[in-house]
Amino acid sequence: MEDFLAFRKMITPFIIKLLFILGVVVCVLVGLALILKGGFASLVGLLYVFVGPIVWRVYCEIIIILFSINGTLTDIRAALIEKEKSS
Repeated sequence: MEDFLAFRKMITPFIIKLLFILGVVVCVLVGLALILKGGFASLVGLLYVFVGPIVWRVYCEIIIILFSINGTLTDIRAALIEKEKSS
């Protein structure tokens, strides 16, 4: 609980995973609605269904990578501080 309140434990990666699932559902539903509309919208709907989730996944992964970089830098800083204390 202390890590949560001191912002040492990030909850955003978990939220991003939930948003990913929600985003995929939205892409598929919008795509299906466009396919049912017919005409040129059917092609756009197919893109939404097949390409939309991939693009959304890449976007979510980039955000999670930023949090991973933050965690790694925090670990490096803690190791350097510990090394300085022991010297």
